[in-house]
Amino acid sequence: MSAANPGLAARRRKSALRTLGFLSPWLIGFGVFFGYPLGATVYFSFMKYDGFTDPVWNGFDNWTYVFTDYPFFWPALGNTLWLVAVMVSLRVVFGLGIGMLLTKIKTAPGLFRTFFYLPYLAPPVAATMAFVFLLNPGTGPVNTVLDFFGLPQPGWFSDAAWSKPALTLLALWGIGDLMVIFLASLLDVPKEQYEAAELDGVGPWARFRYVTLPNISPILLFAVITGVIDTLQYYTQPIVASKVSSGVIGGSGQQFEPGYPEKSTLTVPQTVYNLGFQRFDTGAASVVALVLFVIAMAFTALLMRRRSGFLTAED
Repeated sequence: MSAANPGLAARRRKSALRTLGFLSPWLIGFGVFFGYPLGATVYFSFMKYDGFTDPVWNGFDNWTYVFTDYPFFWPALGNTLWLVAVMVSLRVVFGLGIGMLLTKIKTAPGLFRTFFYLPYLAPPVAATMAFVFLLNPGTGPVNTVLDFFGLPQPGWFSDAAWSKPALTLLALWGIGDLMVIFLASLLDVPKEQYEAAELDGVGPWARFRYVTLPNISPILLFAVITGVIDTLQYYTQPIVASKVSSGVIGGSGQQFEPGYPEKSTLTVPQTVYNLGFQRFDTGAASVVALVLFVIAMAFTALLMRRRSGFLTAED
């Protein structure tokens, strides 16, 4: 027995090394593109660093500044959480609704699927600029139509109360990604289950609740988690909308504080850029980046713990 142990140990070592070899590309990528940046961000969050001079230890000064003195952090956090709650929910509901609608279309279904998917292919900057001009409160065609019917005409991107709903409309317009995912999952639901439910006299709502939802629940969970993570990183559309609607489109020497109007389009990723690349305060920018990371991880962990609300016992 003792003579066999060295051979067994050698085989286990070879197996472990072989496994490590197969994992090495992922481990290297994880270390270079995630582990090291995360460690560096934690390190710089305790340093006074402008990106040019040597970092100097300053303890919790960066954290104190971000949470108590930096005027954009709390408005940005509030706006981001609002977008997570409202935009993600509406995108999931709207994407699922469009997917269910397309499963019922029998005439030229490919044409309708292309029609709903095409907006997703529009470049984010171009799409945002187009929406700003369409929703221009003075000359935009949307308010012109509303005025023709005698309806109220919101200020949209020029009104702090309407800027986030306008961004949500933009996100719903580009719903093609979720539509395709939900459509594929809906088409994969066994038709026999629908037929059995109809034979039992089950109504449309009950069929959706007891047949459709249990079958697409993993996709629903995936859509919510990825939607939350993407919205926490929401940057391009709000900053382009705020620049265009405020008249600051670009140009050398122009200074622009994000969030127009009245910080209503300010998001947490914008504060990272504002601190790190406009104010050259890398330490404070690292603090905000870490807060964003913790929030994303907390949301993901919460959704995974509550996955029983999405997944059935068979999953």
